[in-house]
Amino acid sequence: MALNDRLSGILGKEKDSLSQPPPALSRTEMDAVEKELNELTGKLETERKSREGMGRFLKHPLRVLTERPENILIVCAPLSLIVFIGGFLSMVRMYGIQVLFSSTVIDDFAVAAILISIIPVAVLDFREQSRIRNIEVALPNFFRDLAGMNDSGMTLPNAVHLVAGAEYGALSPHIRKMDNEMSWGIGFVEAMYRFGKGLGTPLADRSVDLIAKASKAGGDISEVLRAAANDTFEVVNLAQERRNNMLIYVIIVIVSFTVFLFVIAVLVSSFLSTMATAGTAAQMTSASSKFMGRIDLPAYKRLFSHAAMIQGFFSGLCAGQMGEGRAIAGLKYAAIMLIVSWVVFRFFI
Repeated sequence: MALNDRLSGILGKEKDSLSQPPPALSRTEMDAVEKELNELTGKLETERKSREGMGRFLKHPLRVLTERPENILIVCAPLSLIVFIGGFLSMVRMYGIQVLFSSTVIDDFAVAAILISIIPVAVLDFREQSRIRNIEVALPNFFRDLAGMNDSGMTLPNAVHLVAGAEYGALSPHIRKMDNEMSWGIGFVEAMYRFGKGLGTPLADRSVDLIAKASKAGGDISEVLRAAANDTFEVVNLAQERRNNMLIYVIIVIVSFTVFLFVIAVLVSSFLSTMATAGTAAQMTSASSKFMGRIDLPAYKRLFSHAAMIQGFFSGLCAGQMGEGRAIAGLKYAAIMLIVSWVVFRFFI
């Protein structure tokens, strides 16, 4: 009886303690918790800013500048303006405003500024397109190998692990990364989406999306892999065929620019030089009023140099648009033609 009373007392105390509300936090404790929450919120906000916009650029400047070819203009465009404006102001300060009409140095600064802007973009675009082309050429073989291994009874993770040891060129690092992710427990569909995102090409995104959705639906994944391989192969072949067919037009653009330079060189070196000499001689005699006025040969040379440089730059853009379907792909031709026209007029004409 005494034991029952004692147990009842203990249970009653526990029941009373459970029914009571938790003790209220003191003002100091509440301030400490609020401070900790504010610090955590601030760290999360800082991390978010470091992943986008200027924060990401300051944290990973080289990665941001090279992930897309046009991003390099963040640095090149201001640098080219500094070169042109600095050269312009220095020449005007030394020789006066008439230097704009009497010297070609200002033209040289303008050409240098343009080249500073377009050469890095052209180099990065050429490198990126080479990477994309190598990846897309290797994709059909990768999908066919996966389909064949899946037909033999292997699971897709085992098939990926096996093909990760093969050589697929620029695609190999992405396949090994995918194999590592799947070995850490990531599912095939999620790993495939990450694989496509890492490749970063429209063709890879389309193929990966098709394979991932078919795998989710539970269909015959081997047939889907073969279909993706055939589709990728046809797209790559069509792109290569288009480049081969349009190569003749790129050559025509380059040849027409070369002919234009040749005609101008002949015109300046023979016809205009002769006319300038005749005009100068005529001014010294009474026949000046009957023959012609004085011909400003340097002004004609400068005019023709401007025409050649403008034609070379825009002809390069047209060659890129016709040859690869992108004007930015023509920057490499534009840079080469601009340099050639500048060298010809500065050192040979």
